[in-house]
This record gives sequence, C-alpha cells and structure tokens, in this order.
Amino acid sequence: MIDGAASRLRKASMAVAAVSVLALALGPGVSAAPAAGIHNIQHVVMIMQENRSFDSYFGTYPGANGIPPGTCIPDPLHGGCVKPLFDNNLVNKGGPHGERAAVADVNHGLMNGFVGQAEKGCTSTDPKCFPCKTTEGRSCVDVTGYHDARQIPNYWTYAQDFVLQDNLFESAASWSLPEHQYMVSGWSAVCPSGDANPFDCVSSLTGGRRGENTWTDLTYLMYKASVSWRYYIFEGAEPDCESDEAVTCAAVSQGPTTEGGWNPLVNFADVKQDGQLQNIQSITNFYTAVHEQGACGLPNVSWVVPNSKVSEHPIQGAVTSPISVGQTYVTTLVNAIMRSPCWGSTAIFLSWDDWGGFYDHVVPPAVDKNGYGLRVPGLVISPYAKTGYIDHQQLSHDAYLKFIEDDFLAGARLNPATDGRPDSRPDVREEAFGVNDLTNDFNFSQTPRAAVLLSAHPAPGPLSTPPGGGPNAPSVTAGAVSARTSTSATLNATVNPNGGTVSDCHFEYGTTKAYGSSAPCAPGPGSGTAPVAVSASLQRLTPATTYHFSIVASNQGGTGADGLHTFKTP
Repeated sequence: MIDGAASRLRKASMAVAAVSVLALALGPGVSAAPAAGIHNIQHVVMIMQENRSFDSYFGTYPGANGIPPGTCIPDPLHGGCVKPLFDNNLVNKGGPHGERAAVADVNHGLMNGFVGQAEKGCTSTDPKCFPCKTTEGRSCVDVTGYHDARQIPNYWTYAQDFVLQDNLFESAASWSLPEHQYMVSGWSAVCPSGDANPFDCVSSLTGGRRGENTWTDLTYLMYKASVSWRYYIFEGAEPDCESDEAVTCAAVSQGPTTEGGWNPLVNFADVKQDGQLQNIQSITNFYTAVHEQGACGLPNVSWVVPNSKVSEHPIQGAVTSPISVGQTYVTTLVNAIMRSPCWGSTAIFLSWDDWGGFYDHVVPPAVDKNGYGLRVPGLVISPYAKTGYIDHQQLSHDAYLKFIEDDFLAGARLNPATDGRPDSRPDVREEAFGVNDLTNDFNFSQTPRAAVLLSAHPAPGPLSTPPGGGPNAPSVTAGAVSARTSTSATLNATVNPNGGTVSDCHFEYGTTKAYGSSAPCAPGPGSGTAPVAVSASLQRLTPATTYHFSIVASNQGGTGADGLHTFKTP
C-alpha cells in the first residue's frame, strides 16, 4: 500500500515538473496556459504574521462579515460596555491570548470577554486600564479598536485585487506556539522527555516543551515524495513571550538553529532523521532564492515567519512592532515574489497566527478539543487567484496543509492509518469537518494575473464606514505651536469632520499629561469632508515651562484626538 502511494506521488511530481518546464519556456513571471488545475501552482508560500483578529483588521471591509451594528463589549471593571472604534495608533496593546484567554473571550459563544481579559490585573482608577474612548487612545485598553485602509492600505488593496477570507480560524484555540506546530504538522502536542515513541505524545494548547517532537509533520510526506521545502525564519527576537498567558516579557533570540514557538521544525524527530535540518534557513536565503534569474529559486513549499520588529505583534515589554512596519515587511516579501520568475506559478497564503486578544464577533467552530481558535484574517495572492473575491466558506490554517497535499502529494494526508509513520493525534485535521477547499479561491482557467506591485511605504487609504453606518469620528492632527511668548502661545491643528457635524472641538493643555485646562477651537470645524484649520490662543502661561496639549473633536460618529504634544514657553 505504501509502495502504491509512493508511485502516485512520483507521478504527481512528474506532472508538476512538466508544468514548471513549460512555464519557464514562456519567460519569467509568466505561467503556461492553464491545463493542470491546482498543479499550475508550483510554489506555495505561507507568510504568517502575528496576533490580529479578523474584525480588528477587516471588520469594516465592504462585503465582509465584519463588526455587527450595535456591538458593545461589556466592561466588568468600570461598568457599562465599550463600542468598537477606529484606532489610529500603529502600535497596540492587545490582550491575553493563551488557552484560558481564548475560552474567556469566547465565553460560551457570547464573544464578549475581550475587555474583561484585557483588564486583568487592573484597578478601576488606573488610567491605563480604561477602555479607549477616542480614535487616538494611547495607553488605554484597545482590544475593541479596529484598523482600516488608513493604516493598512496594502492589506486592503490585496483584498480588493485578490482574495480575502472572512471565515478563517486559527487551528489551535490558543497562542502562537501551538499554532505554529499546527502550521507544520496538523497537531500541537507535548512528548515525554527522552521518549521516542510518538504514541506517548499528548495534545497541548499551552505548548510546553518537554521532549523532542516525535509526532509526524508535513515534511515527512514531502521528503518521501521529493517535494522541496524551506522554513525561512527572520533572525532577531521572538515575536511573543514564551509563556502562553504572559503579555510582557524579556526578548528571546530566534534563528534557524534555535528551537522556539516560531521555529518548531528544528525539534521534530523526522526532520532530523531525514537529514533536513538545513532546510530551516535565514530570511536572507528567501531573498537570494527569489532573486535567482532564469528560473524560480524557491522550493515547492515555504513557510516565512517574522521577528518581533516586523511581526505586527502588540507591545511586548520594551519591543514594539508598528503595524506599518509589518505591512512594509510583508509588502517587500510579496513584491520580491512578484518581480521574480516565481510569480507565474506561486500561491501566497498570508495570515495571522492568532487573535492577539482583539475583539472578533464570530463564534469559532468546535472540531475537536484543540480548536478551532478565533477568527483571523486570511489573504490569497496569486496570478490564478480570483479578483476581489471574498471567500465565506469555513476554513482554518489546516486548509494550507490540505492544499499542499492535494497539489504536491496526490492527496496524501497526515493520517496515522496511511502515512507510514503513525502517532497518537486525535484526528486528521486536513479532513476535519469545516476544512473546505482552498481551490475555491482560484480560477485556473483564467489568464494568469499580472503582478500588483505596491509601495512598501504607502500613503494612507480612504476611510471605511463605521459599524452600523454613519460618519466616522473626526480626523484631527495637531500642528506647530505659533506666536509663543513667555506667557502666551497659539495652538494650531486641522480637523476633518468626516461628514458629521462637529459638536465639540477643543484643545486640552496643562503642565502635566493630565492637561487640566481647555480652550475652544476657532473657527468651528462644521460638518464638511475636508480638513479645517483651527486654533486657540492661550494666555497667562508660566515662563520657561513645558506644556502638554491635545486636540479633541467629536461628532455623532465618535471622538478623535491627537495627544501627547508639548511646547515650552521662552
């Protein structure tokens, strides 16, 4: 039975190679006329970023299953509830995102535990423990905030030009470490130290490391079928803490030879036994491979994982990862593929490994005791991807493994009954209920799509419509302080009402970050859709003193603020 399976795999590999040769004959970046369905894809690249829920990135994307109108998340510490609001910050705090936090956030399907979890360890009087009330909240609880094309224009452009998945769930109902184990093996487990028997491994959502990972991962099947793979890891600090429940911690270094949550394959027994540890490589090798001329240098299957600086992970101790920096990194990866001979035969699966404590309204399906976890964004970028398509079918990251198996392994699965290396996994995740077919996101009969090269440092995109409709909160930007004397100054700003009547506009100022004084904007911003210059003249200031100030404006869509600015009187 195993010999027969191997023969089918060899035939599939030969068919794939034939398509590849024909594509090369047509020139770099251009694919052959579609004739082999899924086998038009010769290279699968999985780019996995960090800790964002679907609603936090695409909750206001037109046509997607986004934030429902009237949403308000209970605030158990202060009472009342918190509505989702646009978050203009590029660095976020997020919330707990381990196994216990997943259970608490879902809260028996009510999907209302997010604020309470983010307030764990808080006091009701600590200003950092209050939920964000303006679009410019800096140190508040931000798990109900959402972003749109104003901060992540390239991600929204990829959704418009290719495929957005709005029903994709993380495989594990927990944090990054078990999710990355699922990404390579369809299971997350721990094994007894010094025990080489894979049947002694047990499911784990905490990701505690005791012994070698002796269960079977996807590279075992690929090795038998001569399917090439690489696991590209960005050296630096790990994107998250080593504890599933920790929110802040000291940085831990990662690299191709270091075992960790973002480098699980280095600890898998079958990778060592097959002599393939050298396939775990630096991200620089990805760029070297993709920039080869004349033929695509990428392997058939690639995993690409970030370091902390480019991961988009919420604040981790002293390390910050602005979402703009992560977007730049991802755009650079995608552009490199699009400029190379690889583009015409590549499928890029871009996703985020867990929800990061951020609000999402969709109840995760339960397929077994390990998952699914919460909903995360998913994008499919390929010359054969459908255009502007929103995939509503239920998916998980397990679908990536299924696609690879169908494309390169003749449908072979990580199944203890058939893969020749049995282990004690509770089920075959590629065949679980709800793992639908990613080929639905492709049109293999279409003329291969041209590359869509985007700026790595894009201008902000347009505003989205807030949940439930209506105007956005005003957009406000503080300007330079003018007319400074030892006892006076003029504060300046621009306010865009965004189509809603501005009911309040004022500058807050004072000698501490608590401000303490305010002055009204002049003139009033009105209700237009263009920026209006406003100012306030301050008198009776203290000479040689540092002042803090903020501009705040409100309409029926909410409140916008631009704070933490300073000036000093002469």
